[in-house]
Amino acid sequence: MRTILFILQKEFLQVFRNRTMLPMILLMPVVQLLVLVNAATFELKSIDMAVLDSDRSLMSHELVSRFEGSPYFKLTHLLSQGAAEAALYDNSADVVLVIPGGFERTMVREGGAPVQLLINAIDGMAAGLIDLYAGNIIAEYGSDMALGGSGDSPAGFGGLSQPDETIGQGKPDRPGGLKPALSPIEVTHRFLFNPTLKYTIYMLPGILVILVTIVGMFLTAINIVREKEQGTIEQINATPILKYQFITGKLIPFLIIALFEFALGLLAAYLLFDMPVLGSLWLVFLITFAFLLVALGLGLLLSAISSNQQQVSFTIFFFLLLFILMSGIFTPTESMPEWAQRINIINPFKYYMRALRMILLKGAGIVDVTRDLLFLGIYGSIALGVAVWRYRKVRA
Repeated sequence: MRTILFILQKEFLQVFRNRTMLPMILLMPVVQLLVLVNAATFELKSIDMAVLDSDRSLMSHELVSRFEGSPYFKLTHLLSQGAAEAALYDNSADVVLVIPGGFERTMVREGGAPVQLLINAIDGMAAGLIDLYAGNIIAEYGSDMALGGSGDSPAGFGGLSQPDETIGQGKPDRPGGLKPALSPIEVTHRFLFNPTLKYTIYMLPGILVILVTIVGMFLTAINIVREKEQGTIEQINATPILKYQFITGKLIPFLIIALFEFALGLLAAYLLFDMPVLGSLWLVFLITFAFLLVALGLGLLLSAISSNQQQVSFTIFFFLLLFILMSGIFTPTESMPEWAQRINIINPFKYYMRALRMILLKGAGIVDVTRDLLFLGIYGSIALGVAVWRYRKVRA
């Protein structure tokens, strides 16, 4: 035990003397939280819409004004079909609203008129959201017109679900008006666990996972490989220090540092972003401790098979990119193909991510995350065992 304490003292002295590592440990959690949480989002808060209004009537102006009143759309007006196509090609517009000539006349005479949405669908998710936002605005406007429509006013609008669709569905019960469709079922919505639908609440646990991984896996591997390059590890190997003592002394400092960094990031998320912590803190740190056993074991294993910092950096980057993208940080794992979900069984990030979100955002107890905790414990034991077995201590 005394030998391990001396190794721990040596490791902490090395960390605090390293001018590169110390700022990473203290500043990285806050900086990454401030930048990544606000930048990594799928929310659409600004949609560039171009309007090609060939009718220039009162009704078309009212339709356009609904989009102008929305905080999500920024409108520009075009004069020709060619300008609309150019706006889509040069990315100056995400969507083009095309209102054909005779729109108002057709609405009054026939009770319905077509409009067109040309949506840039390179990003399929964004295109779907744009179609949904625009369809809701048109549907709301159509509902208002249907309830108050009489005489010369249009009676109703239908939502847009296709690039071309006729506005105003049904048969008029009087000239120029449609009888509004009334539903006998009233639907009320209640959003649980994230009532305000803030995407930052969803992203914060994912950023915390990345922070813990960088310290647990990356810094551990880099630290051991640096000693290989400097030759100091050979001096340690020549001493009577046992292999388990050396490895324990190497891993415990980074385990403590990673837990401290996680606590710092959790505090920053709570104070700066109002992230709820509904579950037990001891359970949060227990699941984090189990995941760190996996990260430390993988870091030690990668350092054992690498001879320099460049090799270990490329290897860790490969695994981190693969594990993080398949962990559910950005998109649900259930949306992946079936073959990818089967491969994802060996991804420890998936279990830690799911358990952390359940505890922080849903207030889950230990019974709810037992499966994730058990898997991480088994995974960590195997990773550490293989890493210790793979490490070779050569005596002088």
